[in-house]
Amino acid sequence: MTGMSAGADEGGPFDAFLRREATAGLALPPGRLSATEAVLHLHRAANAVRQHVEQEVLRPRQLTWTGFVVLRTVWAARRIETRHVAEQAGISKATLTGVVDTLSGRGLVKRTIHPDDGRLVVLQLTRGGHRLLRELLPESQHAEAYALSFLEPAELSRITAALRGLVDHLERRGRGGPALSDG
Repeated sequence: MTGMSAGADEGGPFDAFLRREATAGLALPPGRLSATEAVLHLHRAANAVRQHVEQEVLRPRQLTWTGFVVLRTVWAARRIETRHVAEQAGISKATLTGVVDTLSGRGLVKRTIHPDDGRLVVLQLTRGGHRLLRELLPESQHAEAYALSFLEPAELSRITAALRGLVDHLERRGRGGPALSDG
């Protein structure tokens, strides 16, 4: 194994993380461990679902997760400025430029100049983009449903509400809401 010592995962990734923090003198104070563990599992779960959807649905069509997110964002808005696509997709404008170059080269999206401000670019799906999304959306929904199929409906509702609340909480803070205290 490169870069890992044998047994680094004994007890699971979170235990390995805690051991590493402790040996580095970075152990969190009591009460913060559960939040750190939750964030680590949230990150791993999101990556696992993303990889599952990429493997099952996107890769056969030579599409990346980011490309798919951009297509869905443009589809939902019908016509949307690139800056808003980048914001909603959670990517940089530079990353978006490369993704749009690829999608445009495949005939899935088209760029037009904003009618009121020639400095802005607007994206919309082409017929080919609409056709591809009509195929992909049911398949991605099926893959996502499979990924979460181990949950009971009530658990899925609670997790969905909690994740929506997490995003709302952080977005409120980003819009000038109160900062969190350390205590």
